Amino acid sequence: MQQRVSIVTLGVKDLKASRAFYERLGWRASSVGGDGIAFFQCGGSALALYSRRDLAEDAGCSAEGSGFGGITLAQNVGTKQEVDAILAEAVRAGGNLLKSAEDKFWGGYSGYFADVDGYPWEIAWNPGFTLMGTGDIVLPQ
Repeated sequence: MQQRVSIVTLGVKDLKASRAFYERLGWRASSVGGDGIAFFQCGGSALALYSRRDLAEDAGCSAEGSGFGGITLAQNVGTKQEVDAILAEAVRAGGNLLKSAEDKFWGGYSGYFADVDGYPWEIAWNPGFTLMGTGDIVLPQ
C-alpha cells in the first residue's frame, strides 16, 4: 500500500448545513458530487462530506456513537497570527472553539475548533515542518 491519504470523508448529520459551514470558511465545493455528497479539494487530497447514516451503512458500521471519535483533522499555517485568525474565522462561520491557541511543548502554536458536526480541527504553526507555497507540508526525513 502506498503511503498516501486521498480522501477524508466525514459522516455528517446535515449535509447542507455542513457544506455551508465549510463554504463560509471560504472553501469551494467541487462540481463533482451533488445533493448526496460534497467534495472539497485540499491540495493533493480531498475532504468529502457524506450522510453519517449512509457512510456507516456503506462501511458496515453502526452510525451510533458520541464523544471523541479518536480522530482530529489539522491544517498547518505559516504563522502564529494565522492560527488565531483561522480559529476566529471558524467561530464566525458557526464552529465551536474547543481550545484557544497556545504555545506547545513541541515548539509550535496551536488551537482547536469543532465544525458543525463536532469534528475537531487543529490549526497549527509548526516551525519543524516546511510549509510550501501551496500550503502542503513537507515532513523532515
